[in-house]
Amino acid sequence: MELNSIPYIASWSSSSSCFYYSYSRCACRGTRDGKLVTKASAAGRKRAADSVCSQLSEQGTEDSISGPRSSWRIRRRDLASAILLPFLIPRVNISIAAEIYDASIIRSGVRSVLTKGKAAGVLRLVFHDAGTFEIGDGSGGMNGSIIYEVDRPENIGLNRSIKILRKAKEGIDNVQKVWESNLLLFALTVSWADLIAVAGAEAVALCGGPEIPVRLGRVDSSSADPSGKLPEETLDAASLKTLFSKKGFSAQELVVLSGAHTIGGKGFGSPVVFDNTYFKVLLDNRPPQTSSKAGNGMAAMVGLRTDWALTEDDECLRWIRIYAEDQARFFDDFRDTYIKLVDSGASWRTA
Repeated sequence: MELNSIPYIASWSSSSSCFYYSYSRCACRGTRDGKLVTKASAAGRKRAADSVCSQLSEQGTEDSISGPRSSWRIRRRDLASAILLPFLIPRVNISIAAEIYDASIIRSGVRSVLTKGKAAGVLRLVFHDAGTFEIGDGSGGMNGSIIYEVDRPENIGLNRSIKILRKAKEGIDNVQKVWESNLLLFALTVSWADLIAVAGAEAVALCGGPEIPVRLGRVDSSSADPSGKLPEETLDAASLKTLFSKKGFSAQELVVLSGAHTIGGKGFGSPVVFDNTYFKVLLDNRPPQTSSKAGNGMAAMVGLRTDWALTEDDECLRWIRIYAEDQARFFDDFRDTYIKLVDSGASWRTA
C-alpha cells in the first residue's frame, strides 16, 4: 500500500487544551504488479475535526474566565475530544504511514547539514558501519556501531562525519512525531543506523548519482562490532574477493561499490561529482601486470592500492570495462548494491 501523505498530529497547544489537526488526502493506488490494494480517502473528515477543535477552543476560552469550575469543564472537553479523535481519523496502516513520514523528516534533516564537500566522508561512514558484517556468525552490519569505533585506525577522520550527522539527528528527533494506536502520541528518535544509511544515499544523489530508496526501521547496536572486519588497503584482488564473499558480496558488487571512490578527492575526476570516471581512470592508467605491486606513476598518486588491485583480476576487470562504458548501468547496479549493503546485518524494529 502506497500512501501519498498521511494524517498526523501537528502539535499540542500550550495556550488551550485542544489538539490541532492537520490532514491531507490519503490515497492508495489500485493494482500494481499483480498486487491488490484498496483505495481510501481521508479528505472528507477535515471539516468535522476543525469544527470540533474550534468549538473546544471557544468553550475553553469561555471557561477560562467563568469561575472555579472552569478547569474541570476543560478537562471534560479534553477527554471528549480524545474519545472522538479515533473516529475522525481514517484507518491506515500505521507502520507504512510512519515510515513514509519518518523518511521525509530524516531526508530533510540530512539535507540541512550535508554539502557536496562533506558527501564523501558521509559515504565512507556508511561503508565502515555496514562493512563489518559477516555471514558466518551474523556479526556486524548496518547497526550504528560506528559511533563506538571511531578510535580505530581504519576509522580515522570519521568523527567529522558523525559530528555533522549528530547535528541533523538532534533536529530530526525534535520534530519526529507519530500517531499510534488511536490515542497514543509518542516521539521516535531516529536510529544512527537509519540516519547513516539515508545520509549516504543523499550524499550520492547530491553529487549527481542515482536516487536510492532506503528502508527504515533499523535498530542500533549498544556496543562496538568486532574489529578487523574491514578490508585493508594492502590486499590484492584475490584477498578482496574472498573478504567480500564472506560478507555476501560478489566480485561484481565489490567493483561497483568501489566506484564510490569517484568522489572524495582520490584523483578519480571531480571530488564532488558521482559518475563513472573512477573506472575510466583505472582502465587508462592501470599498471602492467608484471609490475603491478610497484605501480606506475598514476597508480602511485591516485586512489588506494586496493583500487588498482581490481585491475589485476580478470573478473573484476571485466566489470570495470562495463562500467567505464556504461554509466547508466553503473548507477543501476550501484543503487541495488547499496541497498543490499545498508540492509546487511541490520536488526529491524517491529511495528
